[in-house]
Amino acid sequence: MATRGDWVDVEQRTLLDLLDRRLETDPDGPFLDCCGTSYTAAELDRAANRIAAGLAALGVGHGSTVATILENGPEAVLSWFAIHKLGAISVPVNTALKGLLLAHQLTDAATAVVIVQQDLADRPAEILDGIESVRHLVVVGDPAAVDRPLRADTHAWSDLERADGARPAVRVRPQDLGTIVYTGGTTGPSKGCALSHNYHLSIAGQIASSWGRRPEDVVWSPLPLFHFNAISCMLTGTLLMGGRAALARRFSVSGFWPEIDRTGATIASLLGSLAVMVARADDHPRARGSGRPEANTTLRLLTGAPMPPEIDELYRTRFGVTTFSNAYGTTEASLISWLPPGMPGRPASAGIVNDAAFIVKIFDDDDREVPPGAEGEIVCRPRMPHVMFEGYWNRPEATVAAWRNLWFHTGDIGRIDEDGYLFFVDRKADYMRRRGENISSWELEKVFHQHPAVRDVCVHAVASEVAEDDVKVTVVPRDDADLSAEALCRWAVDQLPYYAVPRYFEFREELPLSQTGRTTKNILRDEGVTPATWDREAAGVTFERR
Repeated sequence: MATRGDWVDVEQRTLLDLLDRRLETDPDGPFLDCCGTSYTAAELDRAANRIAAGLAALGVGHGSTVATILENGPEAVLSWFAIHKLGAISVPVNTALKGLLLAHQLTDAATAVVIVQQDLADRPAEILDGIESVRHLVVVGDPAAVDRPLRADTHAWSDLERADGARPAVRVRPQDLGTIVYTGGTTGPSKGCALSHNYHLSIAGQIASSWGRRPEDVVWSPLPLFHFNAISCMLTGTLLMGGRAALARRFSVSGFWPEIDRTGATIASLLGSLAVMVARADDHPRARGSGRPEANTTLRLLTGAPMPPEIDELYRTRFGVTTFSNAYGTTEASLISWLPPGMPGRPASAGIVNDAAFIVKIFDDDDREVPPGAEGEIVCRPRMPHVMFEGYWNRPEATVAAWRNLWFHTGDIGRIDEDGYLFFVDRKADYMRRRGENISSWELEKVFHQHPAVRDVCVHAVASEVAEDDVKVTVVPRDDADLSAEALCRWAVDQLPYYAVPRYFEFREELPLSQTGRTTKNILRDEGVTPATWDREAAGVTFERR
């Protein structure tokens, strides 16, 4: 490693470099428990080679984009490795997306091939004929589940599994793109963050260092592989650090401790809201510290951000488990702050500025640095090559705007104290985050405007009792419209991913406007839940959460 001023030259590597190292050092040891299906590195490599050959036969090559609409399972893992073996770009799509939101991501990514599980195949099938770039739809299960003729050719996943298993002869470089992850837009549609191979390795190494992850650790997580968090911790992180990972299909409060026992997990990787649920759950005989003979003895660390201080304390006192939540980052740049092993935390902080990888500052609205302790926008620059995103996919104007004055602007408000500890304060940009999912208010408003009884609409955040945000929609109905909050909610269930269906609905005669005629969302956010607000949860409205 060579340092020249603010720039540090470090070794650059690819995901395939890590896989090769694992194959050399531990090919036959347990590597991944994928929802009950176990793989060694060698077994996974052979299976991924076959899928890669099958995708290559469909025309996938270096730089192609392949979208996956898959819940956690062997197919999601094998697809991810196979795509990278071809030098192609993985586009993991949230399995809850449907309609306009799904069409936007598949179109924007110029997707060549879509891989989808059978019970979700109707969602892309409804929109694929309007997406010119998609040539092939691969169904995990029975392709007959697609009950309509498509312009794209339809294939069975089992066809890919029967392909030749030779490793593709493709050169992949550290700066090559590995994944496009879509993040919530504020004044426009969601943007694809273009992430290099080396960035995958960089963030995985930082997270592992923060956790004090060891080769003997078993990391368990229910987080979906369409989240960069799960990719970094469960796949890249395990290749980087050794040991094994256990990936659950989905999260269950009642199943948490039995899963930790079944897998022998020493580290559990959650999100803040999920960590809150486990901490506040009823007593479980297998819970660590329960005093029962069957109580868990393996779990030593639970991670999840953001985690309220009282929840952090509850894990220590109730379960005797150490927690990690002192970190801050975005999909575009991570980790901007962290808490390396041995570094003392500071209440309510997101750890200390990660000056090993980034130069981090707090700016005012005119991009002038503010004094220590003052609030402003969190901005950063990398100190190494390819340790943050390469830009927004096919959106050069948005990339340049985010890099105003050659500083990446996170859109978040924070402060840095005299000792370098970073404190997250609020979001400057108008996006929401609920149960770990970024939600674009602009995209939701676009959907609600399609309802014939809606004249105007504003989607905004309100405080949640658990963590992060709840979503509220304030609606101005058309004159003489026969529309109830419950009816609009049930309509939204059919149009939106489950996590984006607003909890709160309120009808008004008009929206608050600024002098320039734009809706002043800050007023609606500050008002929050009013006596006129209809609450979906209080009304008992339920729906399938997938």
